[in-house]
Amino acid sequence: MSVLTQIKEAQVSNPVERLMAATAADMERVNALILDRARSHVDMVPELARYLIDSGGKRLRPMLTVAAALLFGRGRGNEINFAAAVEFMHNATLLHDDVVDESDMRRGQRAARMIWGNKASILVGDFLLGQAFMMMVETGDIDALGVLSAASAVMAEGEVFQLAKTGDLTTTQADYSEVIRAKTAVLFEAACEVGAMSGGADAEGRKALAAYGLELGNAFQLVDDALDYGGQSGTLGKNVGDDLREGKMTLPVILALEEAGESERALIASALGNAEATDLEVHQVVAIFNRYDTLNRTLAKAGGHARAAIAALAPLPEGEMKTILMDVVEYSVSRAS
Repeated sequence: MSVLTQIKEAQVSNPVERLMAATAADMERVNALILDRARSHVDMVPELARYLIDSGGKRLRPMLTVAAALLFGRGRGNEINFAAAVEFMHNATLLHDDVVDESDMRRGQRAARMIWGNKASILVGDFLLGQAFMMMVETGDIDALGVLSAASAVMAEGEVFQLAKTGDLTTTQADYSEVIRAKTAVLFEAACEVGAMSGGADAEGRKALAAYGLELGNAFQLVDDALDYGGQSGTLGKNVGDDLREGKMTLPVILALEEAGESERALIASALGNAEATDLEVHQVVAIFNRYDTLNRTLAKAGGHARAAIAALAPLPEGEMKTILMDVVEYSVSRAS
């Protein structure tokens, strides 16, 4: 009985857990490599790195790298290094983002910058990026190194572009699409593409997994941006509205500004980028979003990317791993329901 058949029979509760089960053996190797490469003779480096690495993330991106390799099944083991490198790239971005955004919390606990300071967070993020590139180089796969290094550059551009658009009421939907493509979707794309490459995919398979990752990443970020305002219901909970207070021009904001009246635009503008905006002010802004249905419209756009992600896998042979990857897309979008 295959591992995937056992997974199916176990009826794990959701697609992400099924993905975790399907990739468990290889992810043990990935996690061991992550812990090994987080070591340093400078005590602060592993302390800070381990704090972030152990903070509860599902490691979806490296799991996708492993899953893509398993989908094709002709790999040489390079996916382990690539998956660990992807996770280090992601965590380096989180460290840098929290400094840029002046965030106090990350994954439900204090951001690393609140414990070790901004300077240490930036430098340890740089350390993780350096380790990521070392792990890529060790595979000897120059093509895959090119994919991941290009993604790293585009991600940095995306963050700078988002910074430039902070609080900019003239930000367009096209601007926003470029921001989320660069800062989020490109790493999903690269993670899936190098996984396919390490699994022995042909040109068509590599293209399919890259497109799948890009569309999944776009959908994932759109859902996150809707969730910051309560998701489909627009019902606010704890720590909701951070994007508004940080001045991020996400799609719910942009759509509302396109249709809102003068007084409504003024209310949005007064809260946008105001770190001291009260819960009442955030509630008032979300009421405007609900008036113009911007949260549901954001989720509808996420649904379009989700359908494109599933369609990208169509040329590939049917199988349990393909089904899991398709179901992961639907589950990722359903988070905001």
